[in-house]
Amino acid sequence: MSDDRFGDALTAPFWEAARERRLVVQACTACGAAQFYPRPFCLACESDAVEWSEASGLAQVYSMTTVRIPIGAGFEPPYVVALVELDEGPRLVTNLVGDCSIGDRVRVAWRDRDPDPPLPVFEPIPKEG
Repeated sequence: MSDDRFGDALTAPFWEAARERRLVVQACTACGAAQFYPRPFCLACESDAVEWSEASGLAQVYSMTTVRIPIGAGFEPPYVVALVELDEGPRLVTNLVGDCSIGDRVRVAWRDRDPDPPLPVFEPIPKEG
């Protein structure tokens, strides 16, 4: 990867997948547990047999809060920071776009940040009917 900010050995596969708008998490080939953020070993069984696996991009809102103070460029308040639980199991800190509540089903969307890789954000899944 050409940009050192996104190229350390542990996180580079995540950012490379994000450039392709694919959400990936680590999966342990020894016990099957999924985890995020990346680590050199499995949190469940301590095996070093972890590899990157594509996630479905589907999740449930576990917790959320609205940020109303400015913290930096690209994050103009108000915006919603959430902890979503991926269908694969791990929880991910992210932004919510659209009207969501705790317990709602959401899906991954992508916030462009050229030239940086896009960020995964989550949006509500439209209800049928």
